[in-house]
Amino acid sequence: MVDLDSDNKNITARAQAKLSGEGLSGKASFIEYDVDGWKYVRIILDIKSNSGELKPGKHAVHIHEKGDCKCDGFKSAGGHFDPGPNGNSDPDANHGYHAGDLPNITVDQYGSGHLETITTRITLSNGPVSILQPEEGTSLMVHGEADPYTPGKKGSGHSGGPRLLCGRINKKG
Repeated sequence: MVDLDSDNKNITARAQAKLSGEGLSGKASFIEYDVDGWKYVRIILDIKSNSGELKPGKHAVHIHEKGDCKCDGFKSAGGHFDPGPNGNSDPDANHGYHAGDLPNITVDQYGSGHLETITTRITLSNGPVSILQPEEGTSLMVHGEADPYTPGKKGSGHSGGPRLLCGRINKKG
């Protein structure tokens, strides 16, 4: 087994995102490793409520298909990252199967949350599942509710509810 933390020669790319929302902030780092030709992306996310807006418990975390976090409610970030050929970015209808679906983050009683995860569903390097390749970019989103990881009715908010924090994912270095 490869120890990813001590073997920097396997690191092939890095990215980061600074997330913001009303009274909320966060930062995420993305580190891509290549082990025998297989890509792994480690994601480390820390979020904080500056005004008590983030309730304790689990909150959905997703990579969204566009890097635009400017519009009201972050609607301009589009649906969940799910490139073709049979992709379906609808946040609810195809949920649980998107390339951008990540584990929930747990927020403590003080409004802080920390998540570390590894995924093989995305890459940072060139290719069809790269979150750095789309022209419009991609973003990282934290939602107001937990993600049940099951499909729901289109537009129902089943996959995590309101969008609370958003940040464009940018290549680092």
